[in-house]
Order: sequence, then C-alpha cells, then structure tokens
Amino acid sequence: MRKSLYMNILVPLDGSENSQKALLQACDLAKNHQGHLVLVYVVDKPLSLNLLDRKEYLGILRKFGNKVLIKGKEIAKNQGVDVTTIIKEGNISNEIVKLARNKKCNLIIVGSKGLGKTARFFLGSVSSKLANNSPCSILIVK
Repeated sequence: MRKSLYMNILVPLDGSENSQKALLQACDLAKNHQGHLVLVYVVDKPLSLNLLDRKEYLGILRKFGNKVLIKGKEIAKNQGVDVTTIIKEGNISNEIVKLARNKKCNLIIVGSKGLGKTARFFLGSVSSKLANNSPCSILIVK
C-alpha cells in the first residue's frame, strides 16, 4: 500500500494536438492526486546532416521546444497544477525513459500521434518503445 497519493507525471510534448490532449489529461490527474507534472521536449539529434546543417536544425528544434514547454507550463499553471519543464537532446524514447527513472515518475502520459517525422512521436514507434521500456505505467491519449 502506498504511503501517499502524490504522483509524479511525465508528459512528453511535441506541439501536436495529441500532446496537448495528453497535457490536459495529465492536469486533471495531477489535480485529483496531488500530482506534479514534469513536461519534457526531446530534441531528436539527426545523424545524417552535415555539421553546419545539423547545428542550425538543432537550434530551430530547441527554440520550438522551448515555445512548446512555455505554452505547456502556462496551461498547467492556469489549471492550478505544479509543473517543471525540461528540454533534453538525444533519442526521444530513451531520454523519456531515463527522465522517468531519474524523476521517479509514477506515470507517463503521451499523445498517440505527434507532428510526424520531425518530432517522431508515432504510435508504434515512441509509444511502443515507452510501453516496453518504461519504469512506470503509460497512458496513451488519442
């Protein structure tokens, strides 16, 4: 039996409509279970671009990620939810799993589909990898 109902909920965001739905679901759960949200945007590092193109591409993704996290934080704060934002770089599913372990998350809430190839949030890709490797339960929101 758990000592507390407090929850750490990890919400990977990518700016898509489905990640927005996942955030709203996470806000509802956090409000009802004294939860804390950890919002993360993972910059996927491409291997196939040359150094200059890669640096510019990563810069664009970092800026976009920061905007997504700022918007997500605003939404959570307006819902009265305690929130932390983090931007990571690397393999999306690996970084989410590592963060879930490090932050001792009880739940990951993720959108079923993302923005496409740029964000690589596909059901069957990131969601599937999370389901197989996550240290905690996962809720996939459609």
